[in-house]
Amino acid sequence: MSSIPTALRRTGVYGILAVGALLSVGPYLLTLNAAFKRPSDLLKTDAWAPAHPATFANFADVWNDYGMSSFILHTLFVAVVVTVGQVVFSATAAYALARLEFPGREWLFRAFIATMMVPQMITLVPLFLMMRQLGLVDTFAGLILPTVFGTPYGVFLVRQFFLTIPKDLEAAARLDGASTWGILVRIMLPLSRPILATLATITFINTWNNLIWPLIITNSDRTRVITVGISALQGEHVSDLPHIVLAGAALALLPLIAVFLLFQRHIVRSIALTGLK
Repeated sequence: MSSIPTALRRTGVYGILAVGALLSVGPYLLTLNAAFKRPSDLLKTDAWAPAHPATFANFADVWNDYGMSSFILHTLFVAVVVTVGQVVFSATAAYALARLEFPGREWLFRAFIATMMVPQMITLVPLFLMMRQLGLVDTFAGLILPTVFGTPYGVFLVRQFFLTIPKDLEAAARLDGASTWGILVRIMLPLSRPILATLATITFINTWNNLIWPLIITNSDRTRVITVGISALQGEHVSDLPHIVLAGAALALLPLIAVFLLFQRHIVRSIALTGLK
């Protein structure tokens, strides 16, 4: 008899989690499903009705006729460069703030983290003026520079993980003659693969989904990224070609799903080790 309440509670918890998961994933599933529908069926069937017969013509059209292939390549280039830069620079800054002793370290860290409370909208105008003075408007450098050197969140994330690594490992390495750079590269970074994978995943997804800054800093197709491209599709063709917009949204969504599935194990492990919520 005592096992019945436990079983009921467990069933209730799983039921709530299933409903929450469905609410979270549902819009994406509906987008993918609608992207495979024929234009004639899209507005005549319910959103949750399966695409029957499914067609890939929508993807071919948006890929070949609306420049989505170049937009995806632009976005992939920017996201990869920003991700690599953030991982490298966030890791080095986090190691300095976690392990190196220098005057004002804690105050510097607090001031750096305090910038997380500044809304992005406040920095957009001065950032754009800086890029314009440097002649970087409508360039890939203008897209990449504001975030490639790390963010307060990335530094905080890696620093918290570094603090969980025993200092005895570093002490032993120094006894063997290892330098500070050697300790970071040969000990700290290999032990920090889960959190670095988490940071890389978060950075890649945020860069891929970023709309405001690319919309401000670019003004031509030669640097246009996929979020701006889909926004342009919505403005130009949403009334007469909704299947094109949905196919573009699905193309933008699929790489993110692949990245998350590839690194989800590292994300779960890093959260368990650091206790971050």
